Amino acid sequence: MAGHSQFKNIMYRKGRQDAAKSKLFGKLAREITVSAKLGVPDPAMNPRLRAAIIAARAENMPRDNIDRAIKKAAGGEAEHYEEIRYEGYGPGGVAVIVEVLTDNRNRTAGEVRSTFTKSGGNLAETGAVAFLFDRVGVIEYDAKVASAEAMFEAALEAGADDVVASEDGHEIYAAQDRFGSVAKALEARFGEPRKAALVWRPHNSVAVDDAQGEKLLKLIENLNEHDDVQNVYANFEVSDALVQRMSV
Repeated sequence: MAGHSQFKNIMYRKGRQDAAKSKLFGKLAREITVSAKLGVPDPAMNPRLRAAIIAARAENMPRDNIDRAIKKAAGGEAEHYEEIRYEGYGPGGVAVIVEVLTDNRNRTAGEVRSTFTKSGGNLAETGAVAFLFDRVGVIEYDAKVASAEAMFEAALEAGADDVVASEDGHEIYAAQDRFGSVAKALEARFGEPRKAALVWRPHNSVAVDDAQGEKLLKLIENLNEHDDVQNVYANFEVSDALVQRMSV
């Protein structure tokens, strides 16, 4: 239950400017509303809603916004959003998975396809690249919460499949059907995590040079800027220097 993190600099974070933060809050609120609508509006009984609230807190989303999103679903006022997964290839044939919540499938499909094409990639059929990833739960804690050994033992006891510890923190991975119980057990011991979510974890990541990496990061950035796109995953690694340069 140890190894190199497959997620290091894969998930390109959304912009940190005020406009980007506002857009991010909108996406987080949409996920909270959909999660509450699909299950029960109680995070203690709804693992997906709990994860959505943790994600919102991690981005310092105001409590009023979170409560409003939940009440919107409970009151039957929420719009109908369809969950869709798009799969495609970025520059260099890198596999990309895009998760969206949309109220207009045709509009979103056309815009996502256009974003891929403009970046030198192409949208593919559902299932074209998903086999290169595992759908798993990830729970993250800051490094200061526990030693690597203590986190390993606690995660193993809770039923986790993998633990990756580094100076950046602890990443605990669990099978999709055990995600909720593992997250609950760890939270009881270490407190609320900084992240708890279902993700697409690549089996392997492909190292690309800075020129190719810049195109790929730009594709992911453009996808993330779309209002309907919730998450983007890809199976490549780039240099930390490139990530820092493009984050400025």
